[in-house]
Order: sequence, then C-alpha cells, then structure tokens
Amino acid sequence: QVQLVESGGGLVQPGGSLRLSCAASGRFFSIYSMGWYRQAPGKEREFVAHITWSGDTTRYADSAKGRFTISIDNAKNTVYLQMNSLKPEDTAVYYCTGDLLFSSGGGHFRYWGQGTQVTVSS
Repeated sequence: QVQLVESGGGLVQPGGSLRLSCAASGRFFSIYSMGWYRQAPGKEREFVAHITWSGDTTRYADSAKGRFTISIDNAKNTVYLQMNSLKPEDTAVYYCTGDLLFSSGGGHFRYWGQGTQVTVSS
C-alpha cells in the first residue's frame, strides 16, 4: 500500500512563509517525479509545481514562480514546497502527487496525498 502524507500547512499572515513536506511510503520500485497541486474553495484543483526525482528539472505555475521553491530529499522519499511572500489568494488545500514506478522499465502511476490546509490571512 502506498501513502503520501503531507505536513506543514497552517495559518500564516500575508507576506509570511510556510514549508510543506510530503513523504512517500509503501511498496514501490522507485519514484519518477513528485509535485504539488492546490484547490481553493469554489475553484478547480490547479497545478503548482513539479520536480523530477533526479531534481534536475522543475516546473512552476506562473502564480508560484519567484515565490515558491520545490525540492526533494531522495533518501527520505520526500518532496518539499517552500512558500515565501504568501498572499491571501494562496489560501487553499495543497495536495502532493507522486508518480511511482512498480517495476524496472514499467510505467509510472500517480498517487495523491490527502491534502494540507494553507490559510493566508491577517
């Protein structure tokens, strides 16, 4: 059974910072990539950031560029999202994704975490 468990959400004032973590555990062969999405109340889920497991390729939504940084710790099977200069419009539930492989040469399958709430408010 595979689990992705997020942590680090909370309440922060505008201009503040938060660091989200997501750890992957369970039975899988390797990790292809990991990422973050978010869903604000009344809105569709949207892409935030993505990173390959080698760490050499990252991708960000325009809303995240220059403020958010995605990184990985291969030894811990963990992806991080450092969020700086937070704005009220960043308020959302943040979901971690893991693209996992279950055999060498096989395809990868996407798993989702259960989400962590981030609220930016004064």
